[in-house]
Amino acid sequence: MYMPTEAQVSTLWPQCDLPESGKLPFTDYSRWRLLVNDGGRHTWHYLRTDEECKEWPQNDVDKYWIGIPLNLPDLPKPKDALDAARNGYTFYKHLQSHDGHWPGEYGGPMFLLPGLVIGSYVTGMSFTEVERLEMIRYLFNRANPEDGGWGIHIEGHSTVFGTALNYAALRILGVKADHPVAAKARSTLHKLGGATGAPAWGKFWLAILNVYDWAGLNPVPVELWLLPEWLPIHPHRWWIHTRTVYVPMSYLYGIRFKMQENDLIRALREELYPTNYYQIHWPSQRNNICAADLYSPHTTILDVMNSILSIYEGCSIPPLRRAALKRAYHLIVMEDENTEYQTLGPVSKMMNLICRAHLEGPDSEAYKQHAIKRADFMWLGQEGMMMCGTNGSQLWDIGFITQALVETDLAKEEANKESLSRALGWLDICQIRENPKHYETSYRHTTKGAWPFSTKEQGYTVSDCTGEGLKAVLYLQNQVEGTEKIISDERLFDAVDVMLTMQNPNGGFASYELVRGPKWLEWLNPAEVFGDIMIEFCYPECTTSVITSLSIFRKHYPDYRPADISKTIKGAIQFLHKAQKPEGGWVGSWGICFTYATQFALESLSLVGETYSNSSYARRACEFILSWQREDGGWGESYKSCEQGAWIQHENSQVVQTCWATMALMYAKYPDPEPIQKAVKLVMNRQLPDGSWPQEAIEGVFNKNCTISYPNFKFSFPIWMLGRAHHYLQELEESKSAAKL
Repeated sequence: MYMPTEAQVSTLWPQCDLPESGKLPFTDYSRWRLLVNDGGRHTWHYLRTDEECKEWPQNDVDKYWIGIPLNLPDLPKPKDALDAARNGYTFYKHLQSHDGHWPGEYGGPMFLLPGLVIGSYVTGMSFTEVERLEMIRYLFNRANPEDGGWGIHIEGHSTVFGTALNYAALRILGVKADHPVAAKARSTLHKLGGATGAPAWGKFWLAILNVYDWAGLNPVPVELWLLPEWLPIHPHRWWIHTRTVYVPMSYLYGIRFKMQENDLIRALREELYPTNYYQIHWPSQRNNICAADLYSPHTTILDVMNSILSIYEGCSIPPLRRAALKRAYHLIVMEDENTEYQTLGPVSKMMNLICRAHLEGPDSEAYKQHAIKRADFMWLGQEGMMMCGTNGSQLWDIGFITQALVETDLAKEEANKESLSRALGWLDICQIRENPKHYETSYRHTTKGAWPFSTKEQGYTVSDCTGEGLKAVLYLQNQVEGTEKIISDERLFDAVDVMLTMQNPNGGFASYELVRGPKWLEWLNPAEVFGDIMIEFCYPECTTSVITSLSIFRKHYPDYRPADISKTIKGAIQFLHKAQKPEGGWVGSWGICFTYATQFALESLSLVGETYSNSSYARRACEFILSWQREDGGWGESYKSCEQGAWIQHENSQVVQTCWATMALMYAKYPDPEPIQKAVKLVMNRQLPDGSWPQEAIEGVFNKNCTISYPNFKFSFPIWMLGRAHHYLQELEESKSAAKL
């Protein structure tokens, strides 16, 4: 069993002498480069010499994401919305990688970087000096200015979860305890009650680090993996993100893994708590969750189950525990091999690393591959280096901008042909053409023909990503004259086949696979900071992406499975009708919130002929959206709408949300041009002279309570909305003139 020695730790993780201000640049940003390969992997590299910099010049993609001015010339002032959209894409082409996709940040959650740091620390996997400095800078810059703490995400209030973990990460990275940033954060943590009030995931990482006792956690029984698979509680029925985290979590809990003591561990035990660490009664801390953290309180049934399992932990059967650990480890290995060591997400990534390093050591192939792929999650931005929510959002971003270009007719312009040709080439590479290496044995849904959220290598089917990827290919290959059809009909049929396997009995579509578990499993949600994490749910956004892609597909391929496609669309529309809120909107689960989901819903309804003039669903949705338009012509919705399931106003109008709301009205063929004109004016007024838009509030969300960034949205959706609005307003004017005649 491998564990780094204290000498290795002190060598790999030295202390840093830092300026008091976290706003100062810690590295030379002119030396950073983003390396992109043809599969969409992107990793940041720091060049040490001037000769290296000359051989590998910094390009616009590198400069933009780390905040170096591009110094592009001002574009001609747009005469109309289409001109503004054209200017937007003129700028956005500068951010397209040579392989055809648009790299970008996928950050926002503040519990990911600590997992990266802690997981690397306890396995002896170091960072370069410049990586450490940029991670420190990110944490300095993301500390809440009021109290110095950190929340669950970058826009959230300070919590024990965020503050305890990020404080520990800072100290591991080399920040001294008396540094002003650390001292301020520690003060806030103590005011919140100290690290004993961390939620379950926070307690877990701190126990791994050996600064929290395993006796202070509710059980994470690895024996669940030995249960009969037909039982509704078996973990293979859980939501895929939950089960891929709880496999290594249960393994590490089962062996009570903990970092060996050293000077830093002993110091953190003093710093993380306002009371004496060695006098804490750990069992009484299991359900101690700070009020600032609590979003999903335990149910009585969960507390009772935890009490029973705690009794079992005191007398667990060694042969049964060994068999369960062996089963869990086998699942960990299969997940690594299925995804080329990317794993599904960053939390499982680092927990899998700890498991593999502990059992197989640093000389193993698994350890080496995890070290290589760890870099895929480390993104350098203007504020420093973060850990992303996956290895990127490559497919998701390219799907929207390619559709935008086609729907606005900008795809027909000669200046954009080469860019779109590269985009189609990347979509070709990204499609998954086979099932996973370990398919049914690792409880995976079929992947052949699907598009993933990020890269083919990561390799997970996602319903709406497959829909958006298919739609993008159909648009480019069938609606842009002169485009070579590099993706065959058979591969498009494979994509349709995948989506048809994903419809649930209620007509809706979930994210990665069919809903497998009963809804009452949510009563057992152990993660106090997230909602709806135990099973898959059907989402309006996923359902609508499938509806739109299948609707467009059957226009081009009317003879392929027509009965199955019609039945699927009909059932999905019925689900969509039922999912509409009485007020008229749809709740978004992946974007913020009503503006996001309602845009998708009205696009789907329009493709089956339901619009403002003939559908009560579309009319009610338009009236709902219009009721929230502001005096300045825009819309602004807080991420708290996702937490509460009710519209909560943002303090400012948001460009991206204004585009979503306006697109919704246009899809529904809303007849009054005035609200659309006002929205267009706002979005055009916020466009910068070089064609870009500044970053505003965060755009995405998951599990109700945690936001996540989609910074490429501020390009794709304004371009899309402005171009469509130009044509739509022209059509309304022509209809008005014809009516007068």
